[in-house]
Amino acid sequence: MSTPQDNNSLEDRLRAVEDRLAIYHLIASHPPAADTGNDSYYRDAFAADGKIDLGGGKAKSGNQEIAAVVKTPEHQAAIAAGLCHFAGLPRVELSGDTAVAISYLQVLTPNRDAAPAELSGHGSSSGYRIHRLGANRWDLTRTEAGWKVTQRAYRMLDGNTDTVEMLRQAQAK
Repeated sequence: MSTPQDNNSLEDRLRAVEDRLAIYHLIASHPPAADTGNDSYYRDAFAADGKIDLGGGKAKSGNQEIAAVVKTPEHQAAIAAGLCHFAGLPRVELSGDTAVAISYLQVLTPNRDAAPAELSGHGSSSGYRIHRLGANRWDLTRTEAGWKVTQRAYRMLDGNTDTVEMLRQAQAK
């Protein structure tokens, strides 16, 4: 049984592995950057003319404008309250010098209203609550400086058909 890789050279296959690893690293760096207010991540990860669409009319253009979001008083207050972005491994489709990745993202916060519970060997905690669950579509382009995000779209997983369609389109690439 032949596979699509049978027609690719070792160099082509190695480049695809390296590309995926670079994209995984870029996407995996998003949660700690968001949770610490690391604006340099966004300036480096996004193309200068990159776009982000978080749904509900929340959109930014340009890596400088995108980076500024994590320095806003609102975002800094969320960090101080215990903001935690928890991401799933992305599914990456490569097509030459472009790629599309889809990933899931949970936003967690400390559950300060819950009674503390003890867990053997792990201490006491009032736990966390899932603030929201969503899906990301990352459109990326290879540049001389490495892979850059040209567009990121985030949609809540709340039964919205737009989210399901975004995931379908990303898989069709």
